[in-house]
Amino acid sequence: MTQVSRPPRTESRGLAARVSLGRLLTPPSSEFMLIASTALLLTIFGIIMVISATSATETGVMDTALKQGMFAVIGIPLMFLVSRLPVNFLKKMAWPALILATALQLLVFTPLGIGSDGNRNWISIAGFTMQPSEFLKLALALWVAYVLLRKQARLGIWHHVFIPVVPVAVLAIGAVIAGDDLGTAMVLVLVLLGCLFFSGVKLRLFILPLLLGAAAVAAYAFSSENRMRRITAVCSDMTDYTGICYQSIHAVWGMANGGFFGLGLGNSQEKYGWLPAASNDFIFAIVGEELGLLGCLVVLALFTFFAVGAFHIMRKTSDAFIRVATGGITIWILGQALINIGVVIGIFPVMGVPLPFMSQGGTSLLAVLLACGVLLAFARTIPSAERGKVTE
Repeated sequence: MTQVSRPPRTESRGLAARVSLGRLLTPPSSEFMLIASTALLLTIFGIIMVISATSATETGVMDTALKQGMFAVIGIPLMFLVSRLPVNFLKKMAWPALILATALQLLVFTPLGIGSDGNRNWISIAGFTMQPSEFLKLALALWVAYVLLRKQARLGIWHHVFIPVVPVAVLAIGAVIAGDDLGTAMVLVLVLLGCLFFSGVKLRLFILPLLLGAAAVAAYAFSSENRMRRITAVCSDMTDYTGICYQSIHAVWGMANGGFFGLGLGNSQEKYGWLPAASNDFIFAIVGEELGLLGCLVVLALFTFFAVGAFHIMRKTSDAFIRVATGGITIWILGQALINIGVVIGIFPVMGVPLPFMSQGGTSLLAVLLACGVLLAFARTIPSAERGKVTE
C-alpha cells in the first residue's frame, strides 16, 4: 500500500505565511476606499467647521477644538481597527453589544444621568460626558441583522419576523423615549425599518408596524405642549421671531446670507450669539453661511458618495447579515443627516439630531466612526467574494 508523502512542516508554514501575507497586502475594494475617504473628509471638514462655529464663544476655540480633535484621533484608528475584525466576530458580538448599549442607556435614569433642554439622555462618569443612545444605534443594527439572519427561511411569516425583533427593539427605543429624546428615537425606528426592508421582509408586513409607529409618535407629540409648538411652527410662516421659530429663522437667514460662495470661512455673523447650537445641531447653517451653496453641495456630495459605497456592499455581498446590517447603518447615517438638514432649512421641527461626522459632540462622532469601521469590515469581504473565495 503506497503512502502519500506530505510536504515538510516548514514548507506548509511557509505557504500559510505567504497566503496570509497575500491577504494582508490585497488592495482594498473600491467600496472600502469610498467609505473610508468620505468618512475622513467629513470628519476633517466637521472639525474645521466646529472650530469656526465656536470661535465666538466664551469657552474658547482651542478647548473645543482639542475635545473634538481628541475624539477624532481616537475614533479614526478605532474605525480602521474594527475594519480588521472578521464578520463572524461581529455576529457573535450582536447580543452583547445590544445588552451593553441598553444598560448604558438605562444609566441616564440613575444619579449618573444628566438632563439638558428637557431631555435626559446623557451620563457623566468621572467627569466624562457621553450619550449612550448613539452607541445603541449601531448595536441595534447589528442585533436585528443577526436575528433576521437566523430566521431567513421564515421571513414570510409575520410572527417569526416580529418576534423577538419588535419587542426587544421597542424596549430599547422606549428607554430613549423615556428620556424625552424624540429625535434619537425616530432615528432608531429608521434603523429598525431599514434592517427589516433590506432583509427581504414582504412589504405588506410593514403596514401594521408603520401604522402603530405613526400612532405612537402622534400620541407622544400630543403629550407635550413644547413638542406640539415645534411641530406646528413648521407648518406656519415662521413669523414667531421671538418664540419657537427663533432658531429656524436665524438658520435660514444665515444660509440665505451666504449666497453661492459664502461669506468666507470664519466670517459667520449668526454664530455671535444669534444662532443657538451653532456648532452642533445647526452646524449646516454655518456651512451655508460661510461656504455658501457650494459648501453645502460638497457636504451633500460626500454623503452621496458614502451612500454609493454602502449600497454597493449590499448589492455585491451574498451574506444576509452583511446586507441587513449595512442597510440599517446606512439608513441611520443618511436618515439622520437628512433630518438634521431638514431641520436647518425649516422642513422639519427642531429635534436635536446632530449631523453625522460634522456636529460637535464626541459620542456622536465616535459612534459614527465605529459604524464606518463595521462597514469597512464588510467591504473587505467584497474582493475575496468576487474572486470566488468563501469569506466570513
